Amino acid sequence: MDVTNAEFDPGFDIAARQAHVVGERPRIDPVAQEDIDPASRRLVDEIRASAGAPPVEEVPEYMRTVLKHPEIFRCQMEMGTVLFQGRIPADERELAILRIGWLCRAPYEWGQHVNFAYRIGLDRNLIERARIGSSAPGWTAHQAAILRGVEELLEDKALSNETWDVLARSWDEAQLIEFPMMVGQYVATAFVQNTLRIRLEDGNPGLAHA
Repeated sequence: MDVTNAEFDPGFDIAARQAHVVGERPRIDPVAQEDIDPASRRLVDEIRASAGAPPVEEVPEYMRTVLKHPEIFRCQMEMGTVLFQGRIPADERELAILRIGWLCRAPYEWGQHVNFAYRIGLDRNLIERARIGSSAPGWTAHQAAILRGVEELLEDKALSNETWDVLARSWDEAQLIEFPMMVGQYVATAFVQNTLRIRLEDGNPGLAHA
């Protein structure tokens, strides 16, 4: 099924959702560029390098906002680096994060990870099917289990035996530990971005991105 050529019903009003979580002024002002300390800049560069992105002169607004809480900023940057260099392959990681971003109706997270997905070679049809989830046709059994795992964790806060067994055929124990931790990390990130009304960056149209 090529969903890029089909009419997709998101099940909610994208414009209204974005007006709700990014349409007003951010709730917390970010740290000014000139006030970022060298150690924090190094952490930003490290997480960008782990994601295959170059260093930046200007730290993104989201990171500068979380920097208002230095301990959480450091932990999030370090966890992000671990996950981007993690045991789960990049294409499988991004498939899971796309599903998380969509289910959390998180414009910033969804749009940023559509860009990441393209960067590592995923195509538009896969990205569109990630919106539909595990029920979309065309997935391998393993891919469907990744998406279903995200859905189950958000709904039931645990994986079913069926989903666990499918993932365990391909993943080792470290990957099976990493998966729910990764889901929790990106759900938490979506909560923060949505709540603080983090503005979309250039090149990130939010939930309309495909």
